[in-house]
Amino acid sequence: MSATADHAESNLAVRLGFQPEQVVQEIGYDDDVDQELREAIEKTIGSELVDEDYDDVADAVVLWFREDDGDLTDALVDAIAYMEEGGSILLLTPKTGRDGYVEPSEIGEASTTAGLSAAKSVSAGKDWTASRLSTPKAAKKR
Repeated sequence: MSATADHAESNLAVRLGFQPEQVVQEIGYDDDVDQELREAIEKTIGSELVDEDYDDVADAVVLWFREDDGDLTDALVDAIAYMEEGGSILLLTPKTGRDGYVEPSEIGEASTTAGLSAAKSVSAGKDWTASRLSTPKAAKKR
């Protein structure tokens, strides 16, 4: 990392939990996603994000989800199926006031129903909020 802008960009990806050499699957890509965040993640992991057609397990999943994308619980359960045991899901939803905004209570309920625990939400760009979801620590130890 040389330029401070590059450092700050990839720092967001690192703060969101991404690490070099991870396989990260992206679900829910559309024209409205944050390209700078995608590039920061790719720079951090050292490769491109794999898409929904990837036929192996991933270390992490980036899930772009908008209110009209269907049932969030179903989307999370589907995302878990793509993930390596102990992996995490970065759920990205539009910020308050943006088209497709998802209520935090819906995220909490869907996460719990899918068997995931949610960390505090953080800003992930101009239009998106990120929630890092993972399997409970007790489940990882089994």
